[in-house]
Amino acid sequence: MSYKAIFSDIDGTFLTTQHEVLPTTAAAVKQLTEEGIPFVLVSARMPAAIQHILKSIGIRIPLISYSGALVLLADGREVYSKRMPAEETACILGQIETRWPQAVVNYYAGDTWYVRETGDPHVQREIAITQAMPREAEFISLLTQGQLPHKLLCMCEPTVCEAMERELQVAFPLLHVVRSSPILLEIIEASISKANGIRVLLDDFGLRPQEIIAFGDNYNDVDMLEYAGLGVAMGNAPQEIKEAADETTASNDEDGIAKFLKNVGLLRNLH
Repeated sequence: MSYKAIFSDIDGTFLTTQHEVLPTTAAAVKQLTEEGIPFVLVSARMPAAIQHILKSIGIRIPLISYSGALVLLADGREVYSKRMPAEETACILGQIETRWPQAVVNYYAGDTWYVRETGDPHVQREIAITQAMPREAEFISLLTQGQLPHKLLCMCEPTVCEAMERELQVAFPLLHVVRSSPILLEIIEASISKANGIRVLLDDFGLRPQEIIAFGDNYNDVDMLEYAGLGVAMGNAPQEIKEAADETTASNDEDGIAKFLKNVGLLRNLH
């Protein structure tokens, strides 16, 4: 099979454990894009938290943000946007505050990140990782103003995160609730998925799922790993994710993406 586009998760996949892009990974993306093979970053992150990565490499490529809720072309044009319904958002915010008051909730709308307290240690950690800056706001006020979110993000301890995922997904069938790491819980509109975001771009590219490779490392990557013609789990992925993928490559700290692309013949003279 001749693969014609590459899709990659960011955290734990495209970036190292230290949240950096390895030089070989950057060179691989440049080489592929120069040869007309689209390389697309697919993430739960907001656009601003992805753009600084692209600037560091010196490229402009399409983005799938908020796990598929917002899709942008390389020139920044928006080709897809799906926000959470107001009533469900208000209800789930209320339930989280009542059942899990220790969870730190983040509210993302468009390319703006809202929090209740910017000084919260969890928020500060996210700022350091993403290099994006939040604004303080009351979430119910945002809803009242019609500023519906593309995504809610809950930060909490692993056992709490797992319990929230299990209970909230049952209680809110109109929403999709999934962990993106042991301490992060993503909440988006139910029809949204990374696979759906990829589908939007494949229509634009004129390609089929069989013609693409997707890389991922966590639970919110499973749908795109299964959707792609070749789904590749990183060596640092949990065993469940590896079992859902077609292949497994080296870890994100060991140039897993570049090594795999070289092995399948998509990269030339890459050291």
